[in-house]
Amino acid sequence: MLNKLKVLEDKYKELSEKVSDPEIISDQPTWQKLMKENSELEPIVMKYREYRDVINVVNESKEILENENDEDLRELAKMELSEAESQISQIEEELKILLLPKDPNDEKNVIVEIRGGAGGDEAALFAGDLLRMYSRYAERRNWKTSMMSSNETGVGGYKEVSFMIKGKGAYSRLKYESGVHRVQRIPTTESGGRIHTSTATVAVLPEVEDVEIHINPEDIRVDVFRASGNGGQCVNTTDSAVRLTHIPTGEVVSCQDEKSQLKNKEKAMKVLKARLYDKAMAEQQKDIAAERKSQVGTGDRSERIRTYNFPQGRVSDHRINLTLYKLDSFLDGDLDEMIDALITVDQTEKMSSL
Repeated sequence: MLNKLKVLEDKYKELSEKVSDPEIISDQPTWQKLMKENSELEPIVMKYREYRDVINVVNESKEILENENDEDLRELAKMELSEAESQISQIEEELKILLLPKDPNDEKNVIVEIRGGAGGDEAALFAGDLLRMYSRYAERRNWKTSMMSSNETGVGGYKEVSFMIKGKGAYSRLKYESGVHRVQRIPTTESGGRIHTSTATVAVLPEVEDVEIHINPEDIRVDVFRASGNGGQCVNTTDSAVRLTHIPTGEVVSCQDEKSQLKNKEKAMKVLKARLYDKAMAEQQKDIAAERKSQVGTGDRSERIRTYNFPQGRVSDHRINLTLYKLDSFLDGDLDEMIDALITVDQTEKMSSL
């Protein structure tokens, strides 16, 4: 590990010199690529240097204890040695995590798709609750959200809704949310006070750059139609809604939230690219045995991952057997405790598989 860290430090020094070179700065695409690589290496190199400093303290303290007779100096050396030795194992664990292979999508924006599942109107209402939950979480992290498309029900819920979250590291934290979410509660329409169980599915897709996936324009059928449902001025009176069909895969994306047909087409294309990219990534992961061992990070979309139990005020994640008794604040976007636990388990599983 130390040899690898030394190589990375040398590479970091080299990159630091390059990004300061006026000739490279004038070539913006190259400079941006090198800056990204440099920033990815920086936390590893800083932690390695911290580790090296602690090792130096250990060696110097041991040398004082072996060669010095001054009791004050020896006592000080003992204290520094004890403190430094207690830091070593923690820093080593942090370095191991930093050296884990990075998910190339981690820093990307995400497209979140939520669909009401089993449970009729109650499932649609729960889909709306999840939309608000992720929107509030984005606000807490100073991320921006924008609606892509929605299909509302008459009771205030959503049959399906998709939206984009823009923010540094959005995918790295939200990728664990893909799967089936189950809710247990008494619906407002239930006169007998019985608890109903409903579900909604969540898909978190990384935003895709044009260079990452190419779609042949001839493979796409474009249909335009008049938007339906609740709409503002002009939305329901012109053929502004757009439906894209990717003929080879049969993937269909509709968007009607904007007044402009062009803007709706752009949004629909973003979703289509994200879905096709996600499918390609899923196929690749099926062929990687090591990835299959990590159930947290690459769980099946059809897998039930979490239950929201209203009578008991709890939310339980079934992948890591974690239950939190703070359902109200969780639905208000207080997700970090759960997401941090998922990340820790995922990292632990990946380290053990290396």
